[in-house]
Amino acid sequence: MTAPLRVAGLTPLTTIDFPGRLAAVVFLQGCPWHCGYCHNPGLIAADAAPAMPWQQVRAFLQRRRGLLDGVVFSGGEPTLQAGLGDAVREVRDLGFEVGLHTAGMYPDRLAGLLPALDWIGLDVKAPQPEHDTLTGVSGSAAKARASLAHVLRSGIAYECRTTWHAGLFAIDRLLALARELSAAGVTHWAVQGCRAGNRPPPTSAPAELNGIAELFTDLRLRWS
Repeated sequence: MTAPLRVAGLTPLTTIDFPGRLAAVVFLQGCPWHCGYCHNPGLIAADAAPAMPWQQVRAFLQRRRGLLDGVVFSGGEPTLQAGLGDAVREVRDLGFEVGLHTAGMYPDRLAGLLPALDWIGLDVKAPQPEHDTLTGVSGSAAKARASLAHVLRSGIAYECRTTWHAGLFAIDRLLALARELSAAGVTHWAVQGCRAGNRPPPTSAPAELNGIAELFTDLRLRWS
């Protein structure tokens, strides 16, 4: 591996992070964005000490050959790390399919990874006018949309995902995001509830989402 991989954690088995697969999730340290609702704030600092060496993760995966279908790299933001490409190749050499969770903040790196991936979950944070405010980083919207274009051109299996509640941006702006994604050619979109204050995320979709789903029959919308 050309660069050390800063591993923040490992989930040995999941049935929900890689659709249709039994998978392990490898969490990588570091993220340059600062979304206020981040559910993994401990993974933001890029210089935090790794929780375990990559060699330990690789040894675990070696023992799970024939038991797991795939491995998902998540974060933090996995594409922040220069060693990700080598890690993906090592995982494929072990016989696993590879999934990636990303917010698309490094479009050129993502484009280089796509041929080695089997599935990608792409976070689409907000409509373009609100995106930079939500992430706290100027220019983040342009990078995320460039990554979305790479994903759609690649033909790889994917799902776009948006974390939402009315305190982040209004329902009419969620409708604007639906228009934007539909126009771009997105066909798989998950909207997931966001914890507001001390309240847990809602377990059922707001009624307004039904109206959005009816308007965009080409955009398969899922609440999670």
